[in-house]
Amino acid sequence: MIASMTGYGRGEAAVRGYEAVVELKSVNSRYCEISLRSPKSLNAHEPDIQRILKSTFSRGRISAFVQVSDPATVDLSIRVNAHAVKAYRSLLEEVASTAGIDEPVGLDHLLKYTDIFEADEVEEDLEAIWEATQAALTAACDGMQAMRLQEGEALHKELSERLEGIENRLREAERLAPLRVQASGERLRERLSEIIEEGRIDSERIEFEMAMLADKLDVREECVRLDSHLALFREALASGEAVGRKMNFLSQEMNREINTIGSKSNDAEMAHLVVGMKEELEKIKEQVENVE
Repeated sequence: MIASMTGYGRGEAAVRGYEAVVELKSVNSRYCEISLRSPKSLNAHEPDIQRILKSTFSRGRISAFVQVSDPATVDLSIRVNAHAVKAYRSLLEEVASTAGIDEPVGLDHLLKYTDIFEADEVEEDLEAIWEATQAALTAACDGMQAMRLQEGEALHKELSERLEGIENRLREAERLAPLRVQASGERLRERLSEIIEEGRIDSERIEFEMAMLADKLDVREECVRLDSHLALFREALASGEAVGRKMNFLSQEMNREINTIGSKSNDAEMAHLVVGMKEELEKIKEQVENVE
């Protein structure tokens, strides 16, 4: 089953108190392009995150957002910096005295200086953070892949209907093709009948001109090639691989054959069939842009 390039996935995981949340969003792109936002604690693993995403998805512009929260049980070990408190109090009292202010220095004055507190630096468990991130990333990838496959089912149905529309018109064109050649030949014979009777042109030349006309109007070769492209497109639809680029190429080849059939058409009925095939193909090309 084909997959769309549009999707969203979210994953959460916790390891030894560290909680990781990963969100993935993807839209159309010719290649696999990744935009990653993650905390500093994962700087060393950014290439690993990119590798995991590229091994999971072949195409699409993917935005990845990673958040990691510290364990709630971490002891910050905050202490009062007595030396700073005394220094600030002495300084403030000196300022008050110099300014002639009798108001005593209070706690609210001292709390304006954050460096009166000091805390031990907590060492992060980088291994636990990466384990949690990996698990959350896997869950997010699974979720986005499921959405892309769900979108792919809708694309599969749409493309199948459009292919059937082209094929039905192609069958009618194949039915009309020999009748057109025969009718054109008869009209040419009628127009040249007087010239033949007068002997101004021999019958062999007429047969030659008839053969040239038949070759000019013959679309059997184009119909066979178009039929082959339709079959290959259906095979791609049934494939479980990334076939967006292949479908894009096949749609270009189908367009080439339909245009050639149109250039060889010399009556309204065939021209109408060609217009219908081109309309269906344009809708196919629009949807192929969404296929991974």
